[in-house]
Amino acid sequence: MLMLRQFQISSFALFQSPKQRECCSSRSVTLTRTRLYRNRSGLRVMGDSVDRSGGNGLEKLYLGMDFGTSGARFTVIDEQGVIRAEGKREYPPFMREEGMDWVSSWKATLFSLLEDIPITLRSLVSSISLDGTSATTLILNRHSGEVLCQPFLYNQSCPDALPEVKSIAPENHTVCSGSSTLCKLVSWWNLKLPNRESAILLHQADWLLWLLHGRLGVSDYNNALKVGYDPESESYPSWLISQPYSQLLPVVQSPGTSIGNLKDSIRRQFGFPDDCIVCTGTTDSIAAFLAARATEPGKAVTSLGSTLAIKLLSTKRVDDARYGVYSHRLDDKWLVGGASNTGGAILRQLFSDEQLERLSREINPTVASTLDYYPLKSSGERFPIADPNLAPRLLPRPSSDVEYLHGILESIARIEGKGYKLLKEMGATGAEEVLTAGGGAKNDKWIKIRERVLGLPVSKAVHTEASYGASLLALKGAKQKMGL
Repeated sequence: MLMLRQFQISSFALFQSPKQRECCSSRSVTLTRTRLYRNRSGLRVMGDSVDRSGGNGLEKLYLGMDFGTSGARFTVIDEQGVIRAEGKREYPPFMREEGMDWVSSWKATLFSLLEDIPITLRSLVSSISLDGTSATTLILNRHSGEVLCQPFLYNQSCPDALPEVKSIAPENHTVCSGSSTLCKLVSWWNLKLPNRESAILLHQADWLLWLLHGRLGVSDYNNALKVGYDPESESYPSWLISQPYSQLLPVVQSPGTSIGNLKDSIRRQFGFPDDCIVCTGTTDSIAAFLAARATEPGKAVTSLGSTLAIKLLSTKRVDDARYGVYSHRLDDKWLVGGASNTGGAILRQLFSDEQLERLSREINPTVASTLDYYPLKSSGERFPIADPNLAPRLLPRPSSDVEYLHGILESIARIEGKGYKLLKEMGATGAEEVLTAGGGAKNDKWIKIRERVLGLPVSKAVHTEASYGASLLALKGAKQKMGL
C-alpha cells in the first residue's frame, strides 16, 4: 500500500534549546569537571563525566548522520540535546569506468562513521537517523536490493523527461523541474530496460538507512516531496498513482519514525545495543533547519553559503515552481523555502578571506550604503526574482574597497529581505526572527547590516550542522516509540 498514515506527535518540543584516518575528524564531549586528553586516533575526549542516567548507569544517546555533497558527518547527543561526540569523513574516491562509484563510496563512509563513534558511546545509542541530499535517487531491484544504475545526483537534470512530467502534474508543481526525483524516475523508466517492473526507487537517505535496518522500500515525506508525494493528504496523488511506474514508489512515513531494529550483524560488529532502532530520515536542508531549533511560526533560518537560501516556518503551505518555492511538512507546520543565486560565491570571487575579514572590520553597519547592486556570478536568478536572464550588477565600483564590500553585503541583505517579503505575499507566515547558518554567519558586521535592512532580530544559530538535526530526529523516533 502506497499510502501510510501515521499518528503524529509534535516533535518541536524535542528541538527546543534547554579506516581512512586522513579523511577522518571526530571528537567526543561529555559534561565534565575539566580533564581533557587526546588519544592516538586524534579523537578529542573529555574526562570525568557527570552521570545523567539517573543513577542506573544506562544513559541513552541518539545518533544522527548527514550525507552532504562532498562528505558526511555524525553527531551523538543525549536526551537534553548536548553533543557527546561528533566527527566527519570525506567520501573516498572509488572510481568506475563511467566515473565516481558513489554507491560504494557512500556505503564505505557510512560504516566508517559508525566505527569512528567512540566505542564507549556506541553501547548507549538508542536510535539512529540520517539525512541525504534532496532528489539524489537510486533505482534498485526490489528483491535483491541490487543497484540497477548509477545514482541520479541531487543536481543532475533530466530534461528529456520534463515534458512528460509537466503533462501529468499540476501547473507549477514541485516535480516540474528537470532535477526533480520524478523526472529522474521517468527518464530511467523510458529506457525500457528488462524487468523494470521489479525495480524500486529510493532516495539517498532511504538507501543508507536500508543498509542499517534491512526493510527495503521505506522513505519519509520530506525526501518523497520531489517525487510527487503529497504530505498534506499523506498519500501519492491520483495523477501519479495512475502512471505505470508508480509501482516503483516507496512507502512513506513521517521523518523520525521507527522503521525497525538495527541489523543484528551491524549491532554485533560495532557494539550497539540489542534494542537500538533505526528511524526514517529527511533531506540535508531540513536537517540543518531542525538543528537551528527554530520551532515557532515566523522563525526563519537564512543560510549564507555559496548561495543565499531562506527557510521560514509557516502555518500555511506555499508552493510555486516559477520561483523555486516549495514547502516541506514539519509535523503540523510547513517549512517554506527559496534560494537565490546571490551569496558567498560572488564574495569569494571578488575578495580573499583575509580581505573579507579585514575590510569588514572597517564597515559601520548602522549606516546604510547608497550602492545598489545585484551580486551574481553569472546571469540568471530564480528567487526572489524569476528571471533566467537577469544580469549581475556590480558597478559602479567605488575607489574604497570598504565601501564596495559594504555595498555588496547590504545588497545581498536587500535580496534576502525581498525573499521573505515574497513568501509573505504568497501567503506564508511573516518572518519575525532570523537565525543564520553557513559561512556568512561568522561575519558580525553583516549580521548587524541584515538586522537593520530586514527590520528583524538576526542572530547566529547555535547549532548549524545537519547531523545535529538528524540526531534530533533519532531522539524524536525513540520518544515516539516509547509513547512519550
